[in-house]
Amino acid sequence: MWIGVDIGGTKTAVVLCRRPPAMLARIEFPTLPERGPERVIERIKGSIYELIGSSGLRHSRLERIGVSCGGPLDQAAGVIQSPPNLPTWKDVAITSILSNEFGVDCRLENDANAGALAEHRFGAGQGTSHMVFLTMGTGLGAGIIADGRLLAGASGQAGEIGHVRLTPNGPVGYNKAGSVEGWASGGGMARVAMEEVAAAVRKGQATVLASVLEQRADLTAKDVAEAAQAGDDLAKRIIQNTGRRLGEALAILVDLFNPQRIVIGGLAMRLGDTLLAPAREAMAREALAASAEICQVVPAALAETIGDVAAICVAMGP
Repeated sequence: MWIGVDIGGTKTAVVLCRRPPAMLARIEFPTLPERGPERVIERIKGSIYELIGSSGLRHSRLERIGVSCGGPLDQAAGVIQSPPNLPTWKDVAITSILSNEFGVDCRLENDANAGALAEHRFGAGQGTSHMVFLTMGTGLGAGIIADGRLLAGASGQAGEIGHVRLTPNGPVGYNKAGSVEGWASGGGMARVAMEEVAAAVRKGQATVLASVLEQRADLTAKDVAEAAQAGDDLAKRIIQNTGRRLGEALAILVDLFNPQRIVIGGLAMRLGDTLLAPAREAMAREALAASAEICQVVPAALAETIGDVAAICVAMGP
């Protein structure tokens, strides 16, 4: 059996699995990164003991622990290096901590690569040899499957499409103005929405997002999605523009990696063709025709279970 640990900025989940992708048991709790890593690490340990104990399985049957976490990471050393959503997690040697506690091997992988493994083995990437997986949440990263194997790169950083600059100026993502993450992530969509709503208010244009902004002083991608579903024209345009920018990034991936399928999580799972139709159009326009024609762009199939399955895939290994 395997243990998977999915560490995010909002929540941490610990799962026990014997026959993936089905989970035997699961424990989830808030990460609260402002309080530092020590509390979470103790909760992870306690959760693993609880899951093993309640399963009726012997501790000796535990094969490996897999940890999925946003980067930057040192995968080889098993160290979490202050990711943007975990700023207090400075040089946390998570694999050594868990290996020493439980006496088994522990592996660490960034969430985009782990998601790529999960969707390739059990989700929308099944049957492909060349696939790209995109996280599309607060940030945007990519995991690349080439010739059936995860492409890591010389220092484990392959696939950082979010850092690529699309325009000279624009919303900031990955600490870079005009980056793919700035334009085509959930966080980027929210930042664009803030600017677009402020401009609409100045022009006297109606949008339900204006009242949301007045109440909270900020917006989220969820706000934009809900407004679009309610028929708000500005929200629809924001999603379409996000889709077009996403498509420009997809064209880069298509030209570089010639994948059979690009699988997208996060917003793509929730918005579907509202987001993906303009993305596919932009990709077809920008990428090499022969490569674009054979590349399918689809939402992730594992839906909200993807983090759990991804962490188990890290434990399973290549």
